[in-house]
Amino acid sequence: MSAYDPRTATGIPTEPVGSLPRPQRLQRAYAEYDAGAIGKDELEVEQETAVRDSLERGAETGAPIISDGEQRSSSFATYPLTDTLAGTGLAECLSADGGQYFAIFSDGHGRQLPRLKHGPFRYKNYAAQSLRKSVPSSRLPLKQAVIAPSMLSLLYPLDEEVPGYSREEFEADLVDECEKDIREAFAAGAARVSLDFTEGRLATRNDPRNPWTAANLLAHFIEINNRVLARFTAEERSRIGIHTCPGGDRDAVHSADVPYNNLLPEMFRMNAGYFLIQLASERDKDPVYESIGRHLRGDADGVAQTAYIGVINPLTPRVESAEEVCEALVRASEFIPKEQLGATDDCGFSPFSLDEKPNHGSPDFARDVAFQKIASRVAGARMAAEKLNIPVP
Repeated sequence: MSAYDPRTATGIPTEPVGSLPRPQRLQRAYAEYDAGAIGKDELEVEQETAVRDSLERGAETGAPIISDGEQRSSSFATYPLTDTLAGTGLAECLSADGGQYFAIFSDGHGRQLPRLKHGPFRYKNYAAQSLRKSVPSSRLPLKQAVIAPSMLSLLYPLDEEVPGYSREEFEADLVDECEKDIREAFAAGAARVSLDFTEGRLATRNDPRNPWTAANLLAHFIEINNRVLARFTAEERSRIGIHTCPGGDRDAVHSADVPYNNLLPEMFRMNAGYFLIQLASERDKDPVYESIGRHLRGDADGVAQTAYIGVINPLTPRVESAEEVCEALVRASEFIPKEQLGATDDCGFSPFSLDEKPNHGSPDFARDVAFQKIASRVAGARMAAEKLNIPVP
């Protein structure tokens, strides 16, 4: 496992959530591949081009740790299940028909999971398969996001049994697969791994359009994620994070109107070392800072937790200044101990491989903006460290 120290470059640690907008050319290649117009080799050429550009431009931001932008992935949620977002290469145990929506967004569109047909459940792809290709092209430490088992638990039908495969058997397989996903990411060279837990805030909503959100699943989500975390040592868990946000797809959200404090007191029960928490787009930040400071644990089964607050909003093309980032971090430090404070983006910039980015006008423009925003995050973290007298080695 990497010896990366998140405080080395900026005093206040800072890292991305994961995804970057895919170039229009890559999105077109995905669509052409799904239509049978190009082969896998041609798609992979565009993926590799986008990854190399992501790594080069990420390094230019001054960030101490970067990601490959998930350019080879179908989405943050479906990469273990299928090769593309349209369903090409779906895992054998799944069907594209009849799956439930895991989120319905503020602009009315939804994102759907496949349906579990039978057991055993196995991942089709692991995050490390892409990461191994990226590591040789980066001179900086790489961060890898993986999907939380709580999200994939929604593959199992709410009100029926899968013939010959109980929910208990499915969840045992799911926990095994998620552990493998994390361990392989570390083995491939990830300095940090975070679990995408976007369903956390959504789990506290009663939405008749999306029945699972009325099923009181938050406690179970926490429990199944902790089952995975329990398989790692405290030192390993210091490098494992949890990301929460109200969604971010097509510049829309799925749960920003849900009170954050429905989630936060429970979220910190997960024995992860750090949390990446959407906050830049939150309207009333102080109560959230206060709740984080009150519930963030100094000892989560042997590891002190760090709160990386969101200081960048990926849903808008306006680039935050370094001064704004600094101001947000300094304000947060009035509620959160500065030794447990970090900076991040509210969400991945483009969690799905096909993302029109209507607020931005085009994925290519959104991509340019994303790197400018990351540079502001890094510079602002350094400025805040100086103001708070946090040494920058």
